[in-house]
This record gives sequence, C-alpha cells and structure tokens, in this order.
Amino acid sequence: MKNILLPTDFSENAKNAIYYAMELFKNELCTFYILNVQKASNYTTDDLMVAPANTSVHQSVISDVKNKLNLMVEQLKEQYPHENYIFHTITDYDIFIDAIKQAIKTKEIDIIVMGTNGATGASEVVFGSNTLNVIRKIDCPLIAIPQGYTFKKPKTILYAIDESDHFKTEGIEPLMDMVLKYKSSIRILKIKEDETVTVADFDDKKHMKEYFKDLNHTFHSIINVPTALAITSFVQIMNVDMTAMFIQKETFLERFFKGSETSKISYGTRVPLMVMHH
Repeated sequence: MKNILLPTDFSENAKNAIYYAMELFKNELCTFYILNVQKASNYTTDDLMVAPANTSVHQSVISDVKNKLNLMVEQLKEQYPHENYIFHTITDYDIFIDAIKQAIKTKEIDIIVMGTNGATGASEVVFGSNTLNVIRKIDCPLIAIPQGYTFKKPKTILYAIDESDHFKTEGIEPLMDMVLKYKSSIRILKIKEDETVTVADFDDKKHMKEYFKDLNHTFHSIINVPTALAITSFVQIMNVDMTAMFIQKETFLERFFKGSETSKISYGTRVPLMVMHH
C-alpha cells in the first residue's frame, strides 16, 4: 500500500499532476491524500480576527474548499472505478510547507506528486515557489509534473548525477519501484560543469554496474555544459520520459534551476522530475 500526497490549489497544473498520478500508479494499491492549503491571511480581515471561528464567512470558505475537494474525488472515482484507489481529502489553513510536513508525518506519506506551477504560475516560471520549497525543505520523495504534460509510461528514465555525488542506494526505492514496474531503461548521466577535466569520472561505476546488473542501463557523461542545459539536451536526444535525481547538495539544485533560467530553457516543459533524498 502506497500513501501518496497530492497537493492542489485547483489550478489546471495541479489537476494535471493528479491525473498523472492516477495513471502512473495504476494496478497498485494506493491511498491518495488530496490536500488543499488555504492561507488564513486570504480570508482574515481585522473584523474576522476578532470574530469567532464559526462565523458564516469562515464556514463558507471551509465548505467551499471541502465541496471542491469532494467533487474532485467523485470525478476520480468515476474515471478510475476498477483501480484499488482510496481517496481522502485534507483542508488546512497554514503555511504551505508546514501543512505538507504535517500531512507527511500523520499520513505516513511515501511520495508527493505535484505540478511544477500553481494557479499564479506565469508561463515563463519554470518551477513555482511552492514546488521549489517542497524540493528544498521536505525530506520526502517527490515527482514534479510539468505544465500540460500528458502521461506517458516512463520507459526511459534519466538518472542524473552531480559531479560530486557518490552512489548510495539509500533512498533509491522510488526510482527502483518505477523501473521495475515499467521495465524502464535507465540512462545514468554524470554531469561535470568544470572544464578543467576532460572526462567525467564515474568513481562508483563498478558499484552501479553491480546494483543495476539485472536492468537495462547505460552510462553517459557530459563535460563543461551547464547542468540544466545538459539535462534538457539529454532528455530530448535520448527520448527520456522522466528525470530522476538525488538532492543532497544545495549546489546541484541551484545549478539545475539557475542554469535553466540563464540559458532561457524552460526545463519545466519537458518531462516529470523525480526528486529523492539520501
């Protein structure tokens, strides 16, 4: 049984991510927690601050959100009647990150699936602030779904490795689950932005060869190319359906996103990104 958290702000991007999750986890026993977080400040005027919690304004806001979530669940049940899916809804009035942390802890969440942008996400924004914050601050596997991305079985998965990364198996379960379920090919890409070396060294190649020995896997390296450009190019050339990476060093993450901005590459329009933590 997998416990999956699906944050939604009722935007098209969030809905799309939820439908991606429905397709991705087909034929599995899953409990989905659909979470909507409202900023209390959106509804709190000075008058409301001193009013009791059961005032009509407060109640109508809560019931509106709950109705929207319940309607979403009914639609999902209708569309996926033969799946072993259980749905729960959560409404929270909190800081977004705190609400996510709380849900992960109380519901024993295994993975988060969310869109790259929220309702206010401008098309040129590659990753919205909520998604970035979850990647940076939440120690739980996450799959971020690009705006408008249509589900495609992840037959080819790019496993991107930073130049300073050492291969560890701790935390790799989400990637392995995906590879085994979809019989995916893994493309292991070592990225080295520094031009002083001519070869990106696979220090852990022997370990990785042993670990992935029963799977279709290949090794690749790219030198002296910004991280985001390396990943985006590789995704296109190798026909990749999902990118996976470990976020353990702030630098890799920063290079990944900063690069996409400076190179004017909308990485977010490419393929889903799986983020894991050691």
